[in-house]
Amino acid sequence: MKHYRIVLPIVFVFILACSLPQAQSVSTETPTATVEMPTETPESTLTFTPTYTETETLVPTFTLTPSITPSPTITPTPTFTFPTVTVNQQAHCRYGPSAAYLHAADLYAGDVGTVRGRFVYSKWLFIKFDKLDYFCWVAPSVVDLVGDISKIKYTEPNLLSIGSNRFGAPQNVTAVRDSNKVTISWDRVVMDDDDRGYFLELFVCQNGNYLWWTDSYPTQFSTSYTVKDEAGCGEPSKGLLYTVEKHGFSEPVTIPWPAP
Repeated sequence: MKHYRIVLPIVFVFILACSLPQAQSVSTETPTATVEMPTETPESTLTFTPTYTETETLVPTFTLTPSITPSPTITPTPTFTFPTVTVNQQAHCRYGPSAAYLHAADLYAGDVGTVRGRFVYSKWLFIKFDKLDYFCWVAPSVVDLVGDISKIKYTEPNLLSIGSNRFGAPQNVTAVRDSNKVTISWDRVVMDDDDRGYFLELFVCQNGNYLWWTDSYPTQFSTSYTVKDEAGCGEPSKGLLYTVEKHGFSEPVTIPWPAP
């Protein structure tokens, strides 16, 4: 029995091995290929070596003809010459274009200066005298004029640029009409020795003419002023009132002008 048990498995294994598919054998030989070499002689390959012939490039030579730029003709601008004046008598130079303005300087015969301005409402001239370091106004009657003043610009007096006024403007200014007369009144401004009174600058209508009108009082004690003023002008009448002291004018007060 023991022998049978040993033989049986061996027989079984042998049978199983015979029933399995057979493995394909793989050849280990290396195939040898036979290549027939061509017997033709290959054509020779021609190598082309280019030959360069250097051609000389001629660079043209330019002869530059200098261009002559004409020099511009400069037309000189004529230098304006201010008309000159020579004082012909002792007179006053003032801070505005009428005798009502504050005195600015004394003038004497022989004083010279140049005209720098003129006024639209009078013929007074705004002058820079050689002896003064400021400008002032003179009446044309007190100077001899050389030159053309028609090209001189019109100038307005600037009263507030003159100097300080320590006393202030007039107060309680009124104006009352009586037919063709207007009376202007104001309170007295108390001033010391620098007192130069009051200055009025008016535009009034008289005989159909609209007139620039100036007047002044020399002291503080005169506090009313009467002027003729009528209807018939295209512009309304009006006026300004100033306090005046030695150093200059106050701010102006507008006069409440009554209509005709």
